[in-house]
Amino acid sequence: MKGIMIQGTASDVGKSFIVTALCRIFANEGVKVTPFKSQNMSNHSTMTPDGKEICIAQSVQAEAAKIKATEWMNPILLKPRPNQQAEVVFLGETIDTFSGIHYRDCFYEKAIKVIEASLAKLAKDYEMVVIEGAGSSVEINLKDREIVNMKVAEMADVPVVLVTDIDRGGAFASIVGTLELLEPKERERVVGVIINKFHGDVSLFQDGMKWLEEKTGIPVLGVLPFVENHLIDVEDSLSSSALSAQRVSDVRGRGHRLDEVAAQIKSLLNWELLKDTIDHWGNKK
Repeated sequence: MKGIMIQGTASDVGKSFIVTALCRIFANEGVKVTPFKSQNMSNHSTMTPDGKEICIAQSVQAEAAKIKATEWMNPILLKPRPNQQAEVVFLGETIDTFSGIHYRDCFYEKAIKVIEASLAKLAKDYEMVVIEGAGSSVEINLKDREIVNMKVAEMADVPVVLVTDIDRGGAFASIVGTLELLEPKERERVVGVIINKFHGDVSLFQDGMKWLEEKTGIPVLGVLPFVENHLIDVEDSLSSSALSAQRVSDVRGRGHRLDEVAAQIKSLLNWELLKDTIDHWGNKK
């Protein structure tokens, strides 16, 4: 199965939004595409048509892909509870509530197995997977048991696009710093950069794009504007910008809005280069 993974330089840079848009773009081109996120930390959950609990983000992404949401698209959901506890949901079913340390120490191997099984299931059912990472691509203190970013890209054997949020400032340092912290084999997977939440005239950013490409050797695939009220920014973090259940309910059925946003994003990306890169990577397997 061919695919692409969207990772970020930090939380809330717009990974969920971009994955949602990509799912709609591919679906509109006739590709049988599915979203995937190995693990979410969120209280924003919903039920699939088959009664399995997953994060709202993947439910909306499935809608964008024009397919039915399933537990395989979000096999692990951690729902925060008081006293540093979390309710652990595996493949849509609650297991129990554990501390973060207990979960990390005791569930790593089980998590790896359920992620592998989910990717295998999706590979049988779909032509393309668009994978969403979590937080930053590199969290040094968590790297030995990381199951949401480069580990998943390796398991799925897909290239990675790195997204940064220029609205908050520090985009250049975030990109260069993230790439510097990646191991050589991990960095080889990064095939492009997307600058998200840009305000103003993109032509004024041309020098910045040129500098980034010369500094990193990685193409800037697009500069995306700050889009207000697009209704599909479903970043799974605990930030206040995460989509509420009510807003997701409002979004469902509004395929025209998904089409509008997808068309806008496609026009701002180097779409042919991105598709060619995905095809080239997939053909190497």
